[in-house]
Amino acid sequence: MQHRARPSIVALAIALPLLLSQGACKSKADPGATALPPGAVPATSALAPQAPAAPAATNVAPPELKMAPLSFAPIAKRADMSVVTIYTVGEDEGTGRGMFGRRGRGRVQRGLGTGFIVDPTGVIMTNNHVIEGAEEIVIQLSDERRFPAKVIGRDARTDIGIVRIEGAKDLAAIPLGDSDALEVGDWVVAIGNPFGLSHTVSAGIVSAKGRGREDVPLDPTGYYNFLQTDASINPGNSGGPLLNLRGEVVGMNTAVRGGGAQGIGFAIPINMVKQLMPTLLEKGHITRSALGVTIRDVRDLAPEDKTRLKVDGDKGAVIGSIEPGGAADRAKLEVDDVIVGFDGKPIERGSLLQWLASTAGVGKSVTVRVMRAGKPFDIKVTLGELKEPKVKPARYGPRPAPSGQSDDDGPDPFGSR
Repeated sequence: MQHRARPSIVALAIALPLLLSQGACKSKADPGATALPPGAVPATSALAPQAPAAPAATNVAPPELKMAPLSFAPIAKRADMSVVTIYTVGEDEGTGRGMFGRRGRGRVQRGLGTGFIVDPTGVIMTNNHVIEGAEEIVIQLSDERRFPAKVIGRDARTDIGIVRIEGAKDLAAIPLGDSDALEVGDWVVAIGNPFGLSHTVSAGIVSAKGRGREDVPLDPTGYYNFLQTDASINPGNSGGPLLNLRGEVVGMNTAVRGGGAQGIGFAIPINMVKQLMPTLLEKGHITRSALGVTIRDVRDLAPEDKTRLKVDGDKGAVIGSIEPGGAADRAKLEVDDVIVGFDGKPIERGSLLQWLASTAGVGKSVTVRVMRAGKPFDIKVTLGELKEPKVKPARYGPRPAPSGQSDDDGPDPFGSR
């Protein structure tokens, strides 16, 4: 599957997977009207304290300056026993033999990826696209033992998948760290199976944080907040761990720019994984809540639209359309309202609003801070359920690419072809 580059300005749909056109911010109501919806309370306090100003530059290194280790070997050695190779098997015309010697109709290996053990009972984390559509999944441990695995939870929108193996002893779970504590420039280590070269270790730094859909144009219905790293990763690394210097997993390697090994890789922050993991383990899937709007970032507005809406700065998300009968409609929000806060958290970009609204919980009542014609107010909104699009799931695994170069030179989930 090839991933074509998408326009850099897109609507971030929370309840309806719709794209918002450039002129979608024309209000149905009088733009000068400031009437508040029922139950709205004028906002008088800030949502959160501002971040402290950066210290003045000096020629003296700060005491908290982090140094590179003399060797990454201790990190790799401790983590290696928790990293696994994932093989997926599918069907083909003709006859063949399964990975465990079972004869069948067209049983052939069709995918290769990476995973890491998060529980010694046999729970393994990987990417959804590694296991999606697989007829048979086989896990190979670091000591080369192989076990059949079954999917126990997956979420296509975040590309998170969980499998379990039975009967394996002496499994070592890898510790999970705090991706929010990462800073741009921090050292990270990647372990995986690029092009089938098992347990390959590479190192680099965190190049950027918060890479979203406009930076990594993958599935427009997905939720992306990638870490960017220059640690060398390739097809086959998909689903593998990205580690900090304490040997903790801070990300799951997922996509690469331009086919791999070009210093631009993307990993799912482990805090996102940790937030969804309990639900996936319990229910096997994610039921998302919904605000019932389509939005676009304030920063993407034309200057004349900012003037018309009385918006200062670039923070917030503008409502472009409202789902009839949805949560926002019931709360009497309007097209052209600017959402600047959700459940006490300031909203700078629509991607954060999308994530918070979808994970808050169906039926939960949250306080939304809104700017209408320059006037801020808070209003309670009871979230509805996100209607998932009924589409046939893609069937692909992380196959090593012959050339390691995607046709469109865009981000490519490892082996998505």
